Amino acid sequence: MDNLFRDLSWLTRPPADFESLCRSLKSEPGYRVAEIRALASTALDENQLLRLAKIIQTTGKDDLDGLAPFRLGYISNGTPDFILAAFIATAPRYGIALECVSSGYDQAVQDALNPESSIHRFAPDGVLIALDWRGLPLRSIPGQDSEGTVEEILRHLQTICKGIKANGKATCIVQNFAAPVHRALGSFDRILPGAPHQVLDRVNIALGEVVRAAGDIMLDVAGLAEIVGLANWHSASEWNLAKLPFAQAFVPLYADYVCRTIAAIRGRSRRCLVLDLDNTLWGGVIGDDGLGGIHVAQGDATGEAYLDFQRYILSLRQAGIVLAVSSKNEDETARLPFRQHPEMLLREEHFAVFQANWNDKPTNLKAIATELSLGLESLVFVDDDPVERELVRKTLPQVAVPEMPSDPALYTRTLSAAGYFEAISFSSEDSSRASYYEGNARRASLQKQVSDLESYFVSLEMEIWFQPFDATSRARITQLINKSNQFNLTTRRYTEAEVAHMESSPRFFTMQVRLKDIFGDNGMISIVICRVVSEQEWELDTWLMSCRVLGRRVENMVLKEILAHAAERGVRQLRGIYSPTERNKLVKDHYANLGFSLQAEHGDGSTEWLLSVASATVEAAPMVVHSASFAAR
Repeated sequence: MDNLFRDLSWLTRPPADFESLCRSLKSEPGYRVAEIRALASTALDENQLLRLAKIIQTTGKDDLDGLAPFRLGYISNGTPDFILAAFIATAPRYGIALECVSSGYDQAVQDALNPESSIHRFAPDGVLIALDWRGLPLRSIPGQDSEGTVEEILRHLQTICKGIKANGKATCIVQNFAAPVHRALGSFDRILPGAPHQVLDRVNIALGEVVRAAGDIMLDVAGLAEIVGLANWHSASEWNLAKLPFAQAFVPLYADYVCRTIAAIRGRSRRCLVLDLDNTLWGGVIGDDGLGGIHVAQGDATGEAYLDFQRYILSLRQAGIVLAVSSKNEDETARLPFRQHPEMLLREEHFAVFQANWNDKPTNLKAIATELSLGLESLVFVDDDPVERELVRKTLPQVAVPEMPSDPALYTRTLSAAGYFEAISFSSEDSSRASYYEGNARRASLQKQVSDLESYFVSLEMEIWFQPFDATSRARITQLINKSNQFNLTTRRYTEAEVAHMESSPRFFTMQVRLKDIFGDNGMISIVICRVVSEQEWELDTWLMSCRVLGRRVENMVLKEILAHAAERGVRQLRGIYSPTERNKLVKDHYANLGFSLQAEHGDGSTEWLLSVASATVEAAPMVVHSASFAAR
């Protein structure tokens, strides 16, 4: 278990014929993204990552279709070569096609401020500021006040971030700092003013607030180093020989942490945890052992291990992760522990979908995704049975399936280490996400009971709110813009600073949409950005919507609201753009269905549509409409 993090043990081992698979990929006239992604999803070591990166770098962009592109700048005071290759080879594991460029050695400030530096010419989507403690103005004198040193370090980092933002639109990903191993006065170094550990502790605490206030992202390298052990993380000999900022053995782990953060920026973190039951949530088999025979109780080492895992699962739900069950069992038998076992922490109401039957697991997983209106790529499936895990991997490669240890005491650590639910922000709506999807399941049940669709809509007692972008909702709006992929007409991504500009610019009309019904508040479910092309035309720059409200004619109500504001401002026509991606085929016919006329089709598959504001007719849905004031800018 000591090797969990070093070996990425939640991933399957690389295939025995890894080298021959790489040769076959390299020899083909085109590359197959599925095979590349499958290799990247195994626990590759540093040399294997380097080999795969070389193959990926020689592919054409068309051969990586289906992976979200991301351009990463890397600013460091160490040697980047091995690390950048590891990033490129790891990224397909998370559905990302990554291109990288690094700053000059120990040129962090110069390259950030120089608009002609390699970083800025590259026009990155994000820049990872990966300094370690040796790259800081860390003048520590034990016993002296460290306030000035802390402020100087923070100013140093802010100067780099400001330089990046002044010369482009990149998001800054700022690492915090793993302390050195050596100590002068032992434990006292942690609290002695001016000692390196005390200074870096203060920097890391302050840095979190600075990064958050600036709308940037923090990579918790200090926490990662603590998990694996500082003495293991730092390698004095590798720093002296090659200026590697940490031990080369941890390059695969570091690359995984960076790439899961990039995936979160691109909205590719997982949203739903699907759980087996027997020997996964409790020890034993409920159908054979009965309620009194399963292990899930205090005072029993095995039972306490399962309770610890349940406690962790509950914490995920509180963070907005949707829970579901997929078990081969009789439904009534499977529900028995949740209903009657006095020490179970998880209960039926914690699960949005409960699939207990004799269907195979892939069939149940597809049913769960459909019921929740989620894509399969949003699911993580946990099962103690290696045969079931492999079946799901082979049948549904979009679903994440961690390798689970034989000891249930290690379940929590393993699932946590895998980082499937990586987040870059958190809002009250995130904490309510699980309840949104649970409400979806109840809505689906109600729909089966109602004879016709219109009666179903009426029975939902829907209320919809329209209001312009504002500072209060800005972080959530930015989050949706950057993570919504399926119902998203253009998938254009914007930073929080760009969203703030749109709020007040006369060149944009912005709108956020919320929805409520008898099963609860759905929260913010749609975002619209109209670019003012001229006094007579608006272009729908961004239109995205949560898939959980599909089929309720919400898009009709959104268009009616847009048309009302356009007419009020004398706009004569709306221009809609559809830019196809691997994941937004759902909305290919969106504008056609709403009455827009096709104007142009382009070679990349994108289309342009027009709608006359004066003559448009849109079918309404039975909703109570609340529209805030949209003052003309």
